[in-house]
Amino acid sequence: MASLPLEAPSGEAASASARDGPARRIVFLGLRGIPHVQGGVEKHVEMLAGELAKCGWTVEVLGRRRYLSHAAPISWNGIRVSPLWAPRRMALEAVVHTFLGVWVAAWRRPDILHIHAIGPALLVPLARLLGLRVVVTHHGYDYDRQKWGGFARRVLKLGESCGMRLSQARIAISSEVARTMASRYGVPVNFVPNGVTVRHSPAETGILAEFALRPKRYVLLAARFVPEKRHLDLIEAFARCGDPDLRLVLAGGAEFETAYSREVEAAARRVPGVVLTGFQTGDRLAELFANAALFVLPSSHEGMPIALLEAMAFGLPVLASDIVANKELGLPAAEYFPLGDVDALAAGMKAKTANPPSDAQIRARMQHVEETYSWSHVAGSTAQIYRALLAK
Repeated sequence: MASLPLEAPSGEAASASARDGPARRIVFLGLRGIPHVQGGVEKHVEMLAGELAKCGWTVEVLGRRRYLSHAAPISWNGIRVSPLWAPRRMALEAVVHTFLGVWVAAWRRPDILHIHAIGPALLVPLARLLGLRVVVTHHGYDYDRQKWGGFARRVLKLGESCGMRLSQARIAISSEVARTMASRYGVPVNFVPNGVTVRHSPAETGILAEFALRPKRYVLLAARFVPEKRHLDLIEAFARCGDPDLRLVLAGGAEFETAYSREVEAAARRVPGVVLTGFQTGDRLAELFANAALFVLPSSHEGMPIALLEAMAFGLPVLASDIVANKELGLPAAEYFPLGDVDALAAGMKAKTANPPSDAQIRARMQHVEETYSWSHVAGSTAQIYRALLAK
């Protein structure tokens, strides 16, 4: 069965589309939490939930307590954020938290339970048994991530199957994922991409001075320390650039210390000019994006890369690995390099930093992103899917 891409309403149409009819209650589940929690799913839900709340939906996010700054429910930007306990073990955290969250949702009785990612989707059968309307968003083939062993990969594939077969509505953030899921499971899958917020004048926070960075004299990667982001390729390519005046900024960290995160930190200490800022968010991260010379995403796995969209929203030149998810953005050929080819990455970095874009090119890229990847469009498309399910 073919996938069903939706035309996203724009501007006032999106708001009107979300507002008509009585107020409806949505519970989001399957993420660490919001606001300002590291991760692509977390950023997606933070922005989507905020837009839906602005348009009159009643929204609650069930987060994992250790990632939140509060031990009791709070209201943030019109969204109720409720912490739930989860074990501090990478393999169990998501599934146990989702199990508990489904029971909380069954008690709350929202109009829709919206589960994000295929691991948490393993609990869709329980949610259906408890009489909940369930929407699942597929954020990418998590079983392809390098950190998972054989058993975990099988569990994630089972979660994908449960989510696609048993939920009442399905969303994919990539058109390729939507087509594949529709073909694999014979169900309609809606394509709704990630969005991004264009910030024309980010605040000055002092983060450049804190890390001794000069505007337009550093390359940036903002990503968690997980193997599929391939920080080690980027560090090696940076070392081969041989420019003592250039810096490489790695903005991110690891939720759990792993052999990979230790290896990245050790490599960063060995190579002069590599700067580890830790996880950054809000105005501090915006200032890092706004002043970078180049954004690089060398990853082997993505759903739809929000960080790459954010870089484009600041008008930055980018270099991205030539995986399917990155190529769906349709960037010029010169902004891709073969996955794992460190020599090609180093050559691309040299060329990009030596030939910065003009002001007109920067403005054109910002305008393209603002018109194409608005979060209001994402919310409007999602609201259409909710409304179609509620009308059944």
